[in-house]
Amino acid sequence: MKTPHSPAFACLGGGHGLFQTLRAVRSLDHRSIDAIVTVADDGGSSGRIRKELRQVPPGDLRMALAALAPFDDTGQVWEETLQHRFGGHGALAGHAVGNLLLAGLVDVLGDEIKALDLLRATIRAEGRVLPVCARPLDIAAEVSGLDDDPRIMREVRGQVAVASTPGTVRRVRLIPEHPKAAPEALQAIEQADIVTLGPGSWFSSVIPHLLVDGITEALARTEAMRVVVLNLSAEPGETAGFSAERHLHILAQHDHRLRADVVIVDSQMIPNQSDRVHLERAAKSLGARIGFYDLREEDEDGLLLDRHDPAKLASALLSEYQQ
Repeated sequence: MKTPHSPAFACLGGGHGLFQTLRAVRSLDHRSIDAIVTVADDGGSSGRIRKELRQVPPGDLRMALAALAPFDDTGQVWEETLQHRFGGHGALAGHAVGNLLLAGLVDVLGDEIKALDLLRATIRAEGRVLPVCARPLDIAAEVSGLDDDPRIMREVRGQVAVASTPGTVRRVRLIPEHPKAAPEALQAIEQADIVTLGPGSWFSSVIPHLLVDGITEALARTEAMRVVVLNLSAEPGETAGFSAERHLHILAQHDHRLRADVVIVDSQMIPNQSDRVHLERAAKSLGARIGFYDLREEDEDGLLLDRHDPAKLASALLSEYQQ
């Protein structure tokens, strides 16, 4: 493992979970940051752009860029502008400005990564944003509990449908199957000092990375510290009722070759010692140890939220890396 000096980060995920992770790692002394982002969104503004222009859905990519905008007045304006959604009832209603900017740049440049790099340079983002795959993907899930007989499995297609299903997701696959990872994403993983996977929607933002050809192999080759950041709670819909232990088992079921070095878990999520023993056993199946930390963000009244605090997560990552 490399020495803990200005590490290079590669962060895999999507949506709000990746946003919080990027906010965490950019506060640390770092050599570089690469966000490797899921491309299976099919809802809202991203879904419309994907369908009409046949482009990679830009929403999660836009959010990652916003997370990396500079912490100055101009950077704040760029973050708010990228995230701003048009109101009203016309053709632009619901579209995020950043989605339209990316879609326009892809149309002009003919390449998603060139478009992302140009927008990154324009806003002076403190890291690079890369799609995990250079083509849009669909998620198909095997779901139980949609019929009176719980043994009956139904297939649910689409990220939005999977994330909101009232049934229990058992397994997901990508359409098309075995898509190839973007070479830039593989290079970022292999050259990193710290690679993070999660937090985020487990079946629609985290696991899909493992189903893209080349990602698990790159995770095996890299000399980086490989970190799984566990969610703070089960999510309504796709992981309702899942224990922390089951989250790890699900990762292993989708790719038995996956190996990690540490799983970072909120200490308040699992106060029971026997449950911690079970979780540690599940982590060992990935080759990982468990790191328990206070990770939750607090509101102004001191109430704990189901959201990672970037400063706390940064401290946990640094602590593990310096061991």
